[in-house]
Parts: sequence; structure tokens; C-alpha cells
Amino acid sequence: MINFNDLKRSKNSNIPTWDALASIILMIIGNNQPWQVNDIMTALVKAVNFPQAIIDATYPNKHINIIYNRLSWALSELHNAGLIKRAQRSTYQITPLGKQVAKQYGLKLDSKIIHAQPQYQQHQAEVNQRKSSINPEPLEALSLTEQLEQQVNNFNNGIAVDLLHRILKADPAFFERLVVKLLVAMGYQGTDGQAIVTQRANDGGIDGIINQDPLGTQRVYIQAKRYQIGNNVQRPAINAFFGAISIEHADRGVFITTSDFSQGAIAAAKQSNIILINGQQLTDLMLKYHVGVQVKETYQLMSIDEDFFDE
Repeated sequence: MINFNDLKRSKNSNIPTWDALASIILMIIGNNQPWQVNDIMTALVKAVNFPQAIIDATYPNKHINIIYNRLSWALSELHNAGLIKRAQRSTYQITPLGKQVAKQYGLKLDSKIIHAQPQYQQHQAEVNQRKSSINPEPLEALSLTEQLEQQVNNFNNGIAVDLLHRILKADPAFFERLVVKLLVAMGYQGTDGQAIVTQRANDGGIDGIINQDPLGTQRVYIQAKRYQIGNNVQRPAINAFFGAISIEHADRGVFITTSDFSQGAIAAAKQSNIILINGQQLTDLMLKYHVGVQVKETYQLMSIDEDFFDE
């Protein structure tokens, strides 16, 4: 059994940090079998002689177990670093790299080592590309509201990167269904309209159709290209899509990709009245319209009700 007193603790509490749990997680799931998160939590409690007060500890005013929350964070960081992989929903499995790192560092594994892994560095680089430059000042120079907003944006940037990678791992048909659902969530379907994912064998270069009214007199045609990051959509793909919607006597189309568009593709789209949505815009819209994501936490920031005191 691992001695609780040997674990790295948070500065302001007696509770182990997430990276103190990371090495134990790798030890637990090191048998190559997929592990459910709840089973990992059970094994973690058995592996460490936690005081009961630590096992039962929750965040103030919330019924969220702190150890379970830090376990979840450790799983997320280990996954971003490529040390574990998702086998299926809420199920994780150690990777060859994870076994190598666990053998090399054992209980000395910490956040610096995890964050130094090439896959984590790549993940962080993608997150940094999305960070807004609206508030480049350090957190201490911002108001409390601005600090909270920046922290939430930074967290959601990480979720957006994860979203894109999950989409790239899915099959093309899933991506086509996704983009149709997104446009419906954005309100393009209209009152009593209809959204259709076309049959792949006979789509004619059109992956989805949204009828904005019951009779289909106003239609939006969709093209979806699930390309790897860096493999940008080129001008011929835009021209081909324009040709496909022209056959349908349509004057509007939306071209969505997980990558980006070349300058030639952007110019062709402007000439053809085609809206372009790249990978970053796609995931930003998914976050905004809650497609493929759900709200994790809600916090209420209070202010004085001046009208109450003026009565």
C-alpha cells in the first residue's frame, strides 16, 4: 500500500495534487486492460491509505468529491500527453508510452514530466493558437470578472482542441451528421423545416441539405470535409461544390472542414456565395451552441441589488 503521507499535497490543503495521483493511476491500469473511471477510483482508494476525511472531502457548497475530481483531471492530462487512451466512454487504457514512463519514473512522475511529453506539447500549442489576445495582461492586472472569463476561455480552448481530435478519429459519416446537427442548432432549419444527411453513394458532392421552410423553397446545401490539420481545402474542392449546388439551382452553400482553407479556396468561395467554416470556427460554434458538449459547472457571480435598497 502507498503511504498517503508520501504523496505531494496541495499548498492550501492536505489533499494530494492531481499529478500525485497520476503515477498511481498508471500503476493501476498497467495491465493493458480497459478500466472504467469508477473502477480506477475504487482501486485508488485501496492502493493508498487515505484518511477517511480525505476520501469524503467535497468542495464547499458543492457535492463534488475532491479526490474524484482530481482523478478526473489526472486522467485528462495523462490522455493529452498520450500516456493513456480512451478505449470507450469513461474507459481508459494505458499506452506503450505510458508503460514506458511509468517504469522510468514510478511515483516520481509529476506534472513537469507529463507536460514535457511531445503529444502534450502539441496539444498545448493548439490550445495557445486559440487563446484570445483581447486580454494579454497577466491575471492580476484584470478585474475579477475578467479573470474568471479568461480562465473559462482557457479551459474551453482545451475542450475545443479535444473536440477536434475526437471528430478526426470518428468516421466521415459521423462528421456529416455532426455538421447538419450544428446548423440546425444554429437555427438554419427554420420553422417546420427539415434537415437531411444525403446518402454517401449518391450525394453528388452534397453531404447535407437543410430545408428552411416546409416546402423546401429555401435550401442550404452543405459540404463536409474531415481533413487532418494542415491538409487545407484547395480551390478545386470549392469549385466542385459550387458546381454541385448549381445543378440544384441553388444560390447558397456552406463548406465545413476540420482543417482550414487555402487563399485560393477563400477567393473562390467569395465569388460563389459559399460560406466557409474551418476547424477552429467549427469547434467554437459547437461550444457556443452546445453540440457535442455539455455544461460542466455553473457559477453565480453576485452584485448588490441597488433597487432593493432604494425602495
